Parts: sequence; C-alpha cells; structure tokens
Amino acid sequence: MNAVATLRHTRYVLGENPLTVVAFSLFALIVTVAIFGPWIAPYDPIASSASRLQPPSWDHWFGTDHLGRDVFSRVIVATRLDLFIAVSAVALSFVVGSILGCLAGFFGGWTDRIISRCIDTIMAFPLFVLAMGIVAVLGNSVENIIYATAIINLPFYARVARAEISVRRKAGFAAAAKVAGNSDLRVLSMHLYPNILPQMMVQLSLNMGWAILNAAGLSFIGLGVVPPTPEWGIMVAEGAEYIVSGQWWLVFFPGAALMLAVFCFNMMGDGLRDLIDPRRRT
Repeated sequence: MNAVATLRHTRYVLGENPLTVVAFSLFALIVTVAIFGPWIAPYDPIASSASRLQPPSWDHWFGTDHLGRDVFSRVIVATRLDLFIAVSAVALSFVVGSILGCLAGFFGGWTDRIISRCIDTIMAFPLFVLAMGIVAVLGNSVENIIYATAIINLPFYARVARAEISVRRKAGFAAAAKVAGNSDLRVLSMHLYPNILPQMMVQLSLNMGWAILNAAGLSFIGLGVVPPTPEWGIMVAEGAEYIVSGQWWLVFFPGAALMLAVFCFNMMGDGLRDLIDPRRRT
C-alpha cells in the first residue's frame, strides 16, 4: 500500500505542476546523455581535423572549433564530467552540512557556537573567490574542484538544517519520542531530520545548478578542468576569442547546454519539495 500511495502522490504532484514534469524530463535526458555520451557522440571529442571553424552542418551539427574538433561531440561528452562534479560536490556538502547544522540546532551551547563560527568564517569570503583560492592552492584537478565546490556550498545546508532543527526540537512529536525512550541521536535522526528534508531538497536542487556554474566558471578562468578534456566552461572560454570574427557556435551551444542544466535543477526544487514533504501526502 505504501508503494501505491507513493505512486499516487507522485502522479498528483506531477499533474499539479507541469513545469515539474518538464524539469524531471530534462533531468532524465541529462542523465542519459551523461551515461551514454561517449557512445552517442559521432566523433572523437579530442581528435583534431582539417575542418577548422566550420559552421553547423549535417556533418557537424554544432560546427567545429579552432582545432577542427566536433563541437556536438564535445558538448555531449562534457555532460558526464560536469554532472559528476556537481553531484559529487553537492552530495558531499549536503551530508557534511546537514550533519553539522543538525548538531548545532539540536544541542545548542558550545556545539552551536563552534559550528556557527566555522560556517561564518566560510561565509565571510566571496564564495567564488574562496573556491578560486582553494583550487589555486591545491591544484586544478577534478577532485580539488569538487572539494572547493563542496566547501563553498556547505554553509547553505548547515544554516538551513540548524534553523529548522532549532524550531522543531521542542515540538510535541519530538518530546513524545523522547518520552517513549528514544535517545537524543535517534530523535534527531529518525524524527526531526525527515521533517526538514523538504526544505533541504529545495536547497540541494538549487546548489546543483550553482555547482555546475561554479565548475564552469573555474574552467573559464583557467582554474578548472585542464584542456583538452571536454568541459562546458572550457569550451565557452575557448570560443569567446572567436565571437568577434563571427564563429558564434563555439560559445552558443556549450552555453545553451549550461543554461538548460541550471534551469533544470532550479525547476526541480519545487517538485522535490512537494514529493518529499509529508504534509502533502493526503
């Protein structure tokens, strides 16, 4: 019955908000391209050819770049790397940030003061500048880009979790669970934490878009993924030099892929909140 109720609730949420259907469909497309991209791409994304700076055509749907590489193949293959960076960074910041925020909001006192001061220290810096500094010190590898993106996103989850847990820790259902013999950690993990997930899901979806933009921004300024690896930010940076001379496709198509990915994750936030929120399960 639980599976049937969940399916009915999902159908209701999707039917109520058509934009949620569009967002989830676009997300499914992005995931499919990320998984099967190397097999979908018609050309080797890093192989050069004599067909340099060719406009879009039947042979090269998105044209070719200054080295004769097929832009369509590079956009397709780059989806896996950008999505991997975003998912890994957001998952890391979500887990660490939500744990720290829950501990700060539930126990208060010195625990709250220490965690809050650490979060405030991170927030004191412009976040993209902080990411630049971390990558510049550690080196511009994929792992370091993930760590830097996770660190700058961590305060968002910690603050949301702290605020929501602080409000709910003295609620009736939490007190009843405590009286029933549950330990503090069990009350926190099994009773309070599930009730803050809807708010966290909205933040998670938004951070996915920000994480992709952050990775692309670092690559654009030369602190991200190292060429010739296909990556949307690198492609935009390399194509920016040729806009004046009329080769618009070098920037347009990777920029459009980046825009669609960010739009998708932003629109998914409301849908995820409605799907997970227990108050919507009527």
